Amino acid sequence: MAEQRVRQARQLDLLIGQKLEYVRLDHTIVLSLSGGNQVVIEAPALLSGPNGPFAVEPGVTSSDVLAMLLGDVVHGARARESGELAICFAGGAELLVGPDADFESWAIVGPDGLLVVCLAGGELAVWGR
Repeated sequence: MAEQRVRQARQLDLLIGQKLEYVRLDHTIVLSLSGGNQVVIEAPALLSGPNGPFAVEPGVTSSDVLAMLLGDVVHGARARESGELAICFAGGAELLVGPDADFESWAIVGPDGLLVVCLAGGELAVWGR
């Protein structure tokens, strides 16, 4: 599989229309969607929406606030030029995961072998389609 590195905004249309089926909270946060895609969060994030802003951090029990999104549908998703991941849900919530200067901060894993990783510093690496 060829690797592609990009430093530009990237629409993540493969997530749009998929329902959040479950959330796994551990040293990483995994959001599993109905189409078989997973969003892996390894850095602090911000969840904003109708119920206010919430800090979301892997390994911290306050991250269970993501359970409020269960059953919600992804309305929009993109990786910004800075490496920030933005996922908007139909219910009005938005999840933002910023890049980390020293570590990978997030990844999207697709059932067809697609892998998008936000590398240290915000550069994106893409494997697969």
